[in-house]
Amino acid sequence: MRKPQGARVRLSPRSLMRSPSPRSAIPGRCLSSLLLIAAVTLPCAVLYRAVAPTSPPSWRPGPAIPDTSPIAAQLESEDVRLEKVLEEAAMENKTVILTTLNAAWATPGSIIDLFIESFQIGDGTRKLLDHLVIIALDKQTYVRCLSIHAHCFPLITEGADFSDEKLFMSAGYLSMMWTRIEFLRLVLEKGYNFIFSDVDILWFRNPLPQFYPEDDFQIACDHFMGDAFDLQNIPNGGFNYVKSNNRTIEFYKFWHASREKFPGHHDQDVFNFIKHDPYLLEMGIRVRFLSTAYFGGLCEPSRDFSKVCTMHANCCVGLSRKIHDLRVMLDDWRTYMSLPWKVKRSRAFSWRVPQNCSLAPLGS
Repeated sequence: MRKPQGARVRLSPRSLMRSPSPRSAIPGRCLSSLLLIAAVTLPCAVLYRAVAPTSPPSWRPGPAIPDTSPIAAQLESEDVRLEKVLEEAAMENKTVILTTLNAAWATPGSIIDLFIESFQIGDGTRKLLDHLVIIALDKQTYVRCLSIHAHCFPLITEGADFSDEKLFMSAGYLSMMWTRIEFLRLVLEKGYNFIFSDVDILWFRNPLPQFYPEDDFQIACDHFMGDAFDLQNIPNGGFNYVKSNNRTIEFYKFWHASREKFPGHHDQDVFNFIKHDPYLLEMGIRVRFLSTAYFGGLCEPSRDFSKVCTMHANCCVGLSRKIHDLRVMLDDWRTYMSLPWKVKRSRAFSWRVPQNCSLAPLGS
């Protein structure tokens, strides 16, 4: 007899306890598993809907994890220290005077003392010491610098020893020169103009009035041909005035990179090569060569004591030779400054140098 359609079947407890047939056992297990999964996931889904926003938030990266390695900390510390030293020494227009120094030239009575003495006895140059930053190339020099000057910065190169005297054109000398070029680019990138001076240059007058504000890069000469824009001038990289802008920064990058094109040459030689390169015209940098009438040296001395700003112990190899002739220059300047005004105007006074440096090769 058929059961009416839609009629409910009542199952007794006994019927539920009967062992299921093998065919009906598999569907029963699947059903039980589904019910179990539903029992677990349904409450979780309800709970998530209750606490989660209606739309998923957009992904955002977490804060950058700072590099806490000792090397990164050291680099950051040196950068902050350099910024502080430059800021303290800078003139109102963000110009600093820079020189580099190693232990061989930093001992008492050596070249650094003569360099500083020239500022002290020069005509209006003492105040410029407030804007001078001495870049120490080794730890010993940095300690010495701190004992004699207000603004010092340690430029210590790992794996390089710049403390002893570097023979002209030796591997150590070349490395030291190119380290200097790279450092000067960094100063430009920080927005500072600079006057770079070798430490074997004596300052007798303030050179700033002799610089031209429209020119980017102004460099002294071993030999000056009479025209400030003549590329045949023979430059000397030991003294230059450089303004901070995109052109000079790019130029220093190009200058430093060009060392690979001209291996075995120092920065001055490479500059002499690249000054003819068309890329300088492309970058738009204005280069001016400074007259030896104001910025002289042993290669070509300034003849007029009433004009001279600086004198360089160039064309001279050997520390002892340089020290001797620099001392003679200081004595000559003292004598000139003590002369009566009429004698000064006569221009009859002249340098007694070169002496010990008279046989030295060009540009050293």
